[in-house]
Amino acid sequence: MPSTYLCFDFGVKRMGVAVGNDLIKRGQELKPINAIDGIPNWQTIAAVINEWRPKELVVGLPLNMDGSESDMSLRAKKFGSRLKGRYNLEVHMVDERLSSYAAKSEHFEHNGYTDFGKHSVDGAAACLILESWFNQQDET
Repeated sequence: MPSTYLCFDFGVKRMGVAVGNDLIKRGQELKPINAIDGIPNWQTIAAVINEWRPKELVVGLPLNMDGSESDMSLRAKKFGSRLKGRYNLEVHMVDERLSSYAAKSEHFEHNGYTDFGKHSVDGAAACLILESWFNQQDET
């Protein structure tokens, strides 16, 4: 039976969320979760975790292009630690460099120009991060 995984694309205003399983290895975009200065609505996260019952969680790690950590990297790691502590699930931090850029490029290709303040690509970015993690698992 396939295992389910949830992925979060950490953000200070909004967090993208995707779900997928290790059989199909594709992400499905879920509704983004609002945040205030990087602090999510934990009740919403609990509801998503209770609904999907994931085996493990994946969190995008926003590294600088040279691979070094930034303030956002540290905040994403803290978010990952809090997820692990609250839900007692394994959390995998995944390099997400250019995931938002790739999600926006895909969106432009299919839909043309969009105001990303109103139309989030956070869920699409979470899908890309999750699929990247699935691919990494195949390589090991």
